[in-house]
Amino acid sequence: MEFIHDNFLLETEQAVKLYHDYAASLPIIDYHCHLSPRDIAENKRFENLTQIWLYGDHYKWRAMRTCGVDERFITGNASDWEKFEKWAAIVPKTLRNPLYHWTHLELKRPFGIADRLLNSTTAKSIWDECNAKLALPGFTTRGIQQRMNVEIVCTTDDPVDSLDYHKILAADAEFPVKVYPAFRPDRAMAFENVPAFLAYLPQLEEAADLEVITFKDFLAALRKRHDYFHANGARLSDHGLETIYAEDYSETEIQVLFAKVLEDKPLPPSEVVKLKSAVLYECAIMDWEKGWVQQFHLGALRNTNSRMARTLGPDTGFDSIGDFAMAQPIARFLNRLDDGNKLAKTILYNLNPRDNELFATMIGNFQDGSVAGKMQFGSAWWFLDQMDGMTKQIEALSNMGLLSQFVGMLTDSRSFLSYPRHEYFRRLLCNILGSEMKRGLLPNDIELIGGMVQDICYYNAKRYFPFTQYEARNGSDTERNKEIATT
Repeated sequence: MEFIHDNFLLETEQAVKLYHDYAASLPIIDYHCHLSPRDIAENKRFENLTQIWLYGDHYKWRAMRTCGVDERFITGNASDWEKFEKWAAIVPKTLRNPLYHWTHLELKRPFGIADRLLNSTTAKSIWDECNAKLALPGFTTRGIQQRMNVEIVCTTDDPVDSLDYHKILAADAEFPVKVYPAFRPDRAMAFENVPAFLAYLPQLEEAADLEVITFKDFLAALRKRHDYFHANGARLSDHGLETIYAEDYSETEIQVLFAKVLEDKPLPPSEVVKLKSAVLYECAIMDWEKGWVQQFHLGALRNTNSRMARTLGPDTGFDSIGDFAMAQPIARFLNRLDDGNKLAKTILYNLNPRDNELFATMIGNFQDGSVAGKMQFGSAWWFLDQMDGMTKQIEALSNMGLLSQFVGMLTDSRSFLSYPRHEYFRRLLCNILGSEMKRGLLPNDIELIGGMVQDICYYNAKRYFPFTQYEARNGSDTERNKEIATT
């Protein structure tokens, strides 16, 4: 029997029916990822499986290092075949790590390989078969997205980005997948590293066509870029932060601190946090003014290995879960915005699983009845987007919020082969609900539970995100689509 078979992860009759009848065929709204807009605009064709599968994938890199693979075969100058051969050899050693499931899900979709497990013996046949398919028109970046039933993609973009590739995509009426930018101003808040910030500032000045002499000028430059992103389809922002910054400050104090930064003077941590707090608040106001959704990815301890950071740079597999204070700063930040009636739709993602219940209860403090699910406990991400992590997020949200209002899964990936993560989530969700139906903990009403599954997997996100030029590929002939059309 195939390992990734039709009923993979589905342990009950109810789960099988929920997945196949209600979840499997729904389009994908991938509202947060790190794909390259250029690769989509240029409809990039990858030469081989290593290029599309191993380049940039620090999940796999960490596993290879753990198995004693030399860096030459990971990020070094070994050939693409040598790198793939090394990866194939360690795949059997990843049993019980989500990489084992993801690897074989991604071989099945889109490549159609389910009759073999990847290992040293099968490596060459899988390499040849996948490379042959990557040469076909349906396996370019755009072809894969269409093959995987992707409807919406939101990339992650710096405020200084020209968005030229997004413009190309927006103008291409032939390509049915909508690709939108998302505003990620992390580098505009990096006041802990004054030289890096000062190296970034001229890029912001050039992009905004505005000289920055004061903090007011700096905010004006960010606002111009925010406006530019909005004009080019952006409806989401995103922040990758250790925690929310919400210290008290005065306008005069911030002006003085920013002037010190411009003079290339390092700030002590207490002043860094105040400056970050001011910028984060102003960005949140911009999001509220335009009706955007703001996202906060919180809790990563990044670049912990300084030697490898110097050698390879960031995002190379040397980050971990952090243990930062969360509750009080998040509450202060959201309360300040809510108190002024300026709190945008918000998604909070935690990386430390100890914070699941914290986040699940925090969002309930600021639901205001204006929008269904205005405050969202975001899907399990990074180290948590596996069976245990996703299950715990679903359980916490179910027990302390409303799972029915959840906007569902995303890839958070740099790989065009990561779309089966949506399938993984959908199968897991259906299995959880189907098991509880069988046990009598939920009504054995397939239409009732199936409708909830469809909402979580697709329709809640479709209602929640305010995208322009939004076109449902399946038309509006069903009652559910008619309902969405009027929302």
